[in-house]
Amino acid sequence: MQTIIFMGDSRERMREFPDAARYAMGRQLLRVQQGLDPQDWKPIKTVGAGVREVRVHTGGQFRAFYVTNIGNALYVLHAFQKKTQQTSPNDIALGRERFRQIGA
Repeated sequence: MQTIIFMGDSRERMREFPDAARYAMGRQLLRVQQGLDPQDWKPIKTVGAGVREVRVHTGGQFRAFYVTNIGNALYVLHAFQKKTQQTSPNDIALGRERFRQIGA
């Protein structure tokens, strides 16, 4: 099982999700730790090579950017609630900055 590393305030942001969304996101990240794909995800090449987005649709739209192709760790780069159709440029920039911090 991969070690999970939360970058910046990603853990605190996830803790602010409503209970159902937080629980669902935790289950999806556990799947990733076990070497499985989340049930709903997509690649986020604008953040970095190998970065994916977990998508949770429970009482709103909740997202987490993560990467697993660096060592034996699951890096959660950013977690947020999505309120518009398109991902905010600020969320993309924050994910990209944290991706660079891990030396990728």
